[in-house]
Amino acid sequence: MSPKKAKKRAEGASSNVFSMFEQAQIQEFKEAFTIMDQNRDGFIDKNDLRDTFAALGRLNVKQEEIDDMLKEAPGPVNFTVFLTMFGEKLKGADPEETILNAFKVFDPEGTGTLKKDYVTEMLTTQADRFSAEEMEQMFVAFPPDVAGNLDYKNLVHIITHGEEKDQE
Repeated sequence: MSPKKAKKRAEGASSNVFSMFEQAQIQEFKEAFTIMDQNRDGFIDKNDLRDTFAALGRLNVKQEEIDDMLKEAPGPVNFTVFLTMFGEKLKGADPEETILNAFKVFDPEGTGTLKKDYVTEMLTTQADRFSAEEMEQMFVAFPPDVAGNLDYKNLVHIITHGEEKDQE
């Protein structure tokens, strides 16, 4: 396939991909693409990937690994193809199920609730820590019941759907 035909094919990969993301997300993807497009030619190629890995501290990336990454694309990786590839990767993930599963790790009995104090301890001491102010905001938006339990199933539903689930 000639480079011109490959370029045309890459451009037409998915013109509807921009409707999958909000403008702010597209801007973030554009910034990431620009950082990765080391030689600024509008395409991410083998050298761009190698340079990006090097900038991230991974110096001995196998050529095969880079080739495999590029094989995932339908043609040369311009911004539209880059965005399409992310859209396809994200499409399979169900955020509601993913978030629920994260809460279930802390709820071995499967009650659907967690103690407010326990949630506070976990979110303020582990990984990406919440501040006291963020915890307060969360409990104002999602108040625990009188026994101090947080209904995380309802919380996850509101996070992913923007509305309360009808109580069965």
